[in-house]
Amino acid sequence: MSALARVAATVLGLVLVVAALPWLRGEDPAETVLRVRFRARGRDPEAVAALQEQLDLAPDPVTGALRWLGAALRGDLGESWVSGRPVLDLVAPAVAASATLAAAALLVALVLCALALALPVRRAARTGEPVRPALGIAAVGVAALPEVIVGSLLVVGVAVHLRLLPPTGWDGWSSVVLPALALGVPAAGLLTRLLAGVVDQTLTEQWVTTWRANGVAPRSIGAALARRAVARGAGQVTVVWIGMLGTAVAVEKVFTVPGVGTTAVRAALTQDVPVLQACLLAVVGLGLVGAGVAVLLHRLLLGGARDRDDLAATTTGGRGAPRVLLAAAGTLALVVVSGLPRDGRTSDLSARLASPGPAHPLGADAVGHDLWGRVADATVLTVGLALVVSVAAFVVALGAGLVCRRLRVGALDVLVTVPSTVVGLVVAAVIGPGLTGACVAAAAVAWLPLAVHVRALVVEGRGSGHVGAATRLGLARLRVARVHFLPGVLGPLALHALARLPLNAVAIAGLSFIGLGADPDAAELGAMLAEGLRYLETAPWTVLVPGGALLLLGVASGAARPRGPLRPEG
Repeated sequence: MSALARVAATVLGLVLVVAALPWLRGEDPAETVLRVRFRARGRDPEAVAALQEQLDLAPDPVTGALRWLGAALRGDLGESWVSGRPVLDLVAPAVAASATLAAAALLVALVLCALALALPVRRAARTGEPVRPALGIAAVGVAALPEVIVGSLLVVGVAVHLRLLPPTGWDGWSSVVLPALALGVPAAGLLTRLLAGVVDQTLTEQWVTTWRANGVAPRSIGAALARRAVARGAGQVTVVWIGMLGTAVAVEKVFTVPGVGTTAVRAALTQDVPVLQACLLAVVGLGLVGAGVAVLLHRLLLGGARDRDDLAATTTGGRGAPRVLLAAAGTLALVVVSGLPRDGRTSDLSARLASPGPAHPLGADAVGHDLWGRVADATVLTVGLALVVSVAAFVVALGAGLVCRRLRVGALDVLVTVPSTVVGLVVAAVIGPGLTGACVAAAAVAWLPLAVHVRALVVEGRGSGHVGAATRLGLARLRVARVHFLPGVLGPLALHALARLPLNAVAIAGLSFIGLGADPDAAELGAMLAEGLRYLETAPWTVLVPGGALLLLGVASGAARPRGPLRPEG
C-alpha cells in the first residue's frame, strides 16, 4: 500500500470514529437528545421514539457513521441537538475565527523565528560554526511559556493598563493581535529551537564544506542554508500549526474568542454531538491542509535534492538542555517539597485572596486556601497522573513499534499530529469530563511519538552490524533479542518517555483548564489556573503561582529530545 493510501485510510478511520460518536456513549442517541433538550423529563420511551423519527437517527453506529459521512460530504452537517439551528451556521464562523487566529499566530511565530535566526545563519555561513547553545536555551524557555500566562499578562499590561488594544472579544483586526501574540510567542520559541537544530544538521552536509573550500560567497551559502532549513523544517511548522489548533482553546477562553475550540468544548460539555462532530472534522481538515502545504513547500524548495541520502543528518539532542532541565526540575522540586507540609486543603474565608505575606508566602486563593501548599498538592497530583500516563504510553509504544519492519509513512505519522485537546473532546463526548477522561486523552496521544521513535530504533537495530553478526553466528533468537537488540531500543525509549513526562502533565493540566478534566475546585494545576483567571487583575498571584509551576513543567518537557533517526521512507 502506498504512503498516500495509508494516510487516506487513517484519515477515513478518524472521520468514521467522529461520525460514530453518538453510539460510543453506549446509549440511544435519541435518549441523549431528550436529556439535553428536556433535562427534567426523565426516561420517556414515547418521546425517544418520536425524536428518532423526527431526527431520522440511524439504528446502529455503522449505518449512522456512513450516513453522517455521506451527508457531510454533501455539505449537510445536520442540526444542533441543543438549539436546533443548522450545524454549518454555528461551526463555519467558529472555524473562520480559529483559522484566522492560528494563521496570525503562525505569522508572528515565523517573523520572530526569522529575526532570532538571521544573525546565527549569517555567522554560520561565514565561519561554519553551529548555532550557539545560548540561543537554544533561550528558545526552550520561551517555548515553555504557557499560552494562558502569556495571554493573561498581555491582557493586564497592554489592554487594561495601557489601553492600547481590546482585552477580549472578536471584533476587527485589533482584537486579533493579543491572542495571536499569546499563541505565537511560545510557538516562536519552539520553531527557533527546532530550526536551529536543522541549521546545525545542514552544516554537517558535504556541500557546505565544498562550497566554503571553493570560496563561494558567505551570502550565497547563507541563502542556501536558509533555503535548506525552511525546506527541512516545513514539517516542523506543520506540527506547530496543528499544535496551535489544539492549544488555541485555552487562548480562546482567555480572550473570549468564538473559535472552533470554544465551540467544541461547549458542545462536548452539553453533549451536542452534531456540533462536536463538525468541529472535530474541521480541526482534522485544517491539520491536513497544513500538512499538504508543508509537503508541497518541501518538494518545491528541495527539488531533486530531497531524495539524496548524503544530505541527511542524524537528529541529536540540543546542547545545553540538561542544565535547563536540572534547573527547572530542581526549582519545582524545591517548591513542592517545601510546600507539602503546609495545609493547602483547609479554606479560611478571612484570608480570601490574601496577598503574599508571612502567613501565606505565595498568597491565598478565592476561598482562603494557602497557595503554596495547594500548588504543591496539585503538582504531586498532576505529575503522578502524568507518570501513570507515561508508563502506559511506554508499554503501548514498545508493543506497537516492535511489529514494524520498515520506516514508512502511515497511520502513526497521521495520528501523531492530532492534538490532545481533540482527543479530550472525543473522550469527554463518550465518558464525560473528568480527570479519568483527561488521563485517557493524554495517554491516547502520548504513545504516538514514542511509537514513531521506537519504530526508527527497531529498524536501525535490525540493520545494525552486531545484531546481524550474532544471528549469523547461530545464537538463539531469544538471546539475540535480549542481549544484542532490546537494550538498544529500551534505553533510548525509556529516556524519551521520561522526557515526555512533564509534557503529559502539562497536557492533563491543559484539559482541566478548558473544563474537560478536574473539577473547578480541585487541587489540580489546570483547574487552579482556570479559577484564578477570574481574579487576574485584583489577585494576580492566583494565576502566577499555578502558572509558574506549569512553566517549570514546560521547561522540563522542552529541555530534552530523543536521539536517533526519525526520517521516514516513502
